[in-house]
Amino acid sequence: MPLDKINIPADTRALLNNCKACQCFNTTLELAEAALGGKNNNSFDVKYNVEGKGEVTEAVVHRVTNGISVNYTETYMRRRDPDTLIVADNKPSDKPRYRDRFKKEFDFLRADSLKWLEEQELGYFIFQIGPPEFAYYGIAIAPANAAFFCMGLSLLQKIVNTDEINEKIDIKSVVYVAPTFRHTHFDGKQVVVHNRTDEVYEIFSYNLYPGPSAKKGIYGVLLSIGEEEGWSAPHCSAVQSISPYDNVTTFMHEGASGGGKSEMLQMIVREPEGSVLIGEHITSGEKRSTTIPQFCKINPVCDDMGIVHPSFETGGMRLRIMDAENGWFIRTDNITSYGCEPQIEKLTINATEPLLFLNINSNPGGTALIWNHTEDEPGKPCPNPRVVVPRNLFPGVVSKPVSVDVRSFGVRTPPCSAEQPSYGIIGLFHILPPALAWLWRLVSPRGHANPSITESDKMGSEGVGSYWPFATGKKVRHANLLLEQIVDNSVTQYVLTPNQHIGVWKVGFKPQLLMREYLTRRGNAKFRSDQYQPARCTLLGYELNYLTIEGAKIPSRFLKVYRQELVGFDGYDKGSEILNAFFKEQLSQYLVPELSDLGRQIIETCLENGNTDQYADLIPRR
Repeated sequence: MPLDKINIPADTRALLNNCKACQCFNTTLELAEAALGGKNNNSFDVKYNVEGKGEVTEAVVHRVTNGISVNYTETYMRRRDPDTLIVADNKPSDKPRYRDRFKKEFDFLRADSLKWLEEQELGYFIFQIGPPEFAYYGIAIAPANAAFFCMGLSLLQKIVNTDEINEKIDIKSVVYVAPTFRHTHFDGKQVVVHNRTDEVYEIFSYNLYPGPSAKKGIYGVLLSIGEEEGWSAPHCSAVQSISPYDNVTTFMHEGASGGGKSEMLQMIVREPEGSVLIGEHITSGEKRSTTIPQFCKINPVCDDMGIVHPSFETGGMRLRIMDAENGWFIRTDNITSYGCEPQIEKLTINATEPLLFLNINSNPGGTALIWNHTEDEPGKPCPNPRVVVPRNLFPGVVSKPVSVDVRSFGVRTPPCSAEQPSYGIIGLFHILPPALAWLWRLVSPRGHANPSITESDKMGSEGVGSYWPFATGKKVRHANLLLEQIVDNSVTQYVLTPNQHIGVWKVGFKPQLLMREYLTRRGNAKFRSDQYQPARCTLLGYELNYLTIEGAKIPSRFLKVYRQELVGFDGYDKGSEILNAFFKEQLSQYLVPELSDLGRQIIETCLENGNTDQYADLIPRR
């Protein structure tokens, strides 16, 4: 074991020295082979003997021509439970504590977990946390038969070949994987315990779905480091968009899970005759389309986790961001047949290195097709099919910090009508004053029909920056960091865009993609004063009076939802009341002594029903 090159905690070293057997993995390919239990296997069941339940099969793993395909035997395990994260330490935190939820100290379960791991055959590997320019390091330790889980982490955060370590490295985080405890201690629920010691950040993953631990658990480590050092890791995608006239505009798209982050990196798919469908009326079936002769070229920057670090050079009053990940955890629920998203279909079918597919129906030795979603029950496909793809496989990917021109925020919106009012009153896109953009990030509505998590359709909140479900510290600290970021980068344009529905029109993710096409063509040009006005709902900032893309006008019903006959002022105003009540309910928790004076002014403006111009005056754009 090459542990002489690595500074790791004494408990971790003792575990690896005393366990039944262990193997160090240096490449993702090695983990892909181990995921099948051997080079000659095409299928492998990940199973454990669980006290009181006998043998339990957690997942079925297939070798496919384009990588490894994993299907969980239990429907519940196919997406992230929003209540997974538990904090075990005594450091400052607004998250649920282990002792409060389970009425005992974590030390006892921690000891039992390490003892159980010591009795197993283990695999471990070293991985990078964050970009290589200032990477921190972690170590993951799991039962050898759960190598698929480790493979996913090795793709998301780059695996380190220990043979190539030239100087001793310090371990910042340890991930322990002990899946049987989900059954014996947590009533079958997904639980990930975060334990921030003075020496290292421990993550105990008591399930094998990588979303809450390998993906968002490591995100929590980054957020914790940033909280201590004074920088942030936004929950966002970013893309450089190049217009047919050679304008280059960089977009950073934020939002809660399902808010359109991955979709911002996708191209618009044309209808068979070449038009672009804007939306379809949910009652009449009427369709409205537009014509765009040539789309913008897309160079992806990041898919879900960015990093804003003080070492980045100044961006001229614009935020500077780069990718915090080595691979992307892409949801493919919107890809339902061949031809929906040609670029990623081609990339995943003809993969040049093994990919990890989750919740994709597959056969041993076959090819995993990202539109072939596993069914949760007959006729009901899993809403959270995934593929993990190394970022370097994407053509034109940008691997350096970029300056953000437009910072957008996506919201999943339900249908809205006068008979059934809802918060689905957001037009194609709205212009937000920076102060109002900060409020949207504090609230971060989770929105309608979220496919990524196990929750109802109620309008939940993911909180500060939409990354609060993955953070372990104090909300107000992150709120202040976000506000400082917005104030210091006041040239950036802020917009709000819906997905799924605009009033009674089903639109999917077209609003944000059309917004990207339009704003890229504008470059840094200012909006004409007659093009926008304060929205009827103040929280929506400024609404557009007209919008023309390549000579084609977007119908006003998509810009001002109250123009839709089935919505009208009555349905819109009731939706506005829903949105206002939700914001006031969520924002009051931030009024604590540690909040900055400016932050307090902005929140009080909302609570006192301030107008759009008041928000604009609080943080003027330059």
